[in-house]
Amino acid sequence: MKKLSTVLFAALTIALAVSGALTGCTQKTAAAKSPSVKAQMTAVTEIDKYGDIRLSVTTKDLLDAGFDYADVVSVKFLDKALELPLIPAYRYVAAKGSALVAFKDQLERAAELEIFNGSFADTYNVATKTTNEDKSFYWTANSGVAFPVSVEISLAKKQGYYKDYLVFYLNRTNDRNNYANLSDEQFANFREVTTSGMGAKKLYRASSPVNPEIGRNTYADKAAQNAAVKTFMNLADSKAAAEKYAGYDASYYSQQHVVFLGLGVDFTLPANRDGLAEGLRFFAANDAPYLVHCNEGQDRAGFVSAVLECLMGASLAEVKADYMTTYENYYGVKKGTDQYNAISENIEKNLRTAFGVQNLASINLSNAATAYLKEIGLTDGEIATLKQKLGK
Repeated sequence: MKKLSTVLFAALTIALAVSGALTGCTQKTAAAKSPSVKAQMTAVTEIDKYGDIRLSVTTKDLLDAGFDYADVVSVKFLDKALELPLIPAYRYVAAKGSALVAFKDQLERAAELEIFNGSFADTYNVATKTTNEDKSFYWTANSGVAFPVSVEISLAKKQGYYKDYLVFYLNRTNDRNNYANLSDEQFANFREVTTSGMGAKKLYRASSPVNPEIGRNTYADKAAQNAAVKTFMNLADSKAAAEKYAGYDASYYSQQHVVFLGLGVDFTLPANRDGLAEGLRFFAANDAPYLVHCNEGQDRAGFVSAVLECLMGASLAEVKADYMTTYENYYGVKKGTDQYNAISENIEKNLRTAFGVQNLASINLSNAATAYLKEIGLTDGEIATLKQKLGK
């Protein structure tokens, strides 16, 4: 069996040579020179916990109309007129902002309006999310917004996102056999955080040890058991949702201290900031070793790990290298490539936003992380306790 990296770059080479290979619908595109469709945001119940908005058109509708992945499309709704890339999965938008997502290989799935590490519904003033004490949630239409909301989608620039599309052309499977070059821990995106200032065997990060969606939960759970993790921060699930996963009761995880936060990906939103503060207080009140996870252990877990790394004295280079380990393990992304460098900008952008600065290289990251934790509600005493428990 070929190594994952070989398969990835063979696929990327083909994509570079033949733009039609991105979608397999080149002939349809030629027949529809100026595609357009009308859609609706049907109801606030069609907005997920991340603020992604489900539309009344499917992937098949968009491809049949003549759109291709990597096209830039004009999306008009309410008083907004946006130009967004059409992409097959959330990760393709990277740090570029918002996108229209038509899910590849899921032709009947509704297309969605999404924003990288943010809430589309909040950002564009469509609806407001309320989170209940049990981490369930609901959305309320904002003033002046009445559902269904009409949406017009038309072509703005053919293949206008093509170069960016290729940079973020990533391929991952959930089959353990396709990762023969990785250990079970690497397959589960499980690793100890070993950046400067962090104590040995104090903090770990991973994909979900309980959610079976990407086929890594049993590997992550076993790795956590081997590392004797005592305290878990679940960024993705409510307690009720986690307990419904098959095999939950039999897991090592279910017998440990867990804080269930059920957060979205946008840590500028008050509910997510409050949730993060709750999770860090839970760490401070319980013993190490700790483990932070979401579903894939990529975005939410990546951000929280980065903040804690900064707090403990890591350099920006260390933070980015740890963040990118996930992409090396999942997708075979190679250090030094344009793809690696472009993706690594994601975590830097998120930290700049959190710390309120334009240049991370010019500041003391530990001081900035301390100020950020105080801003989201932690006290000096709680931060001191957290640092003591994470330190050497």
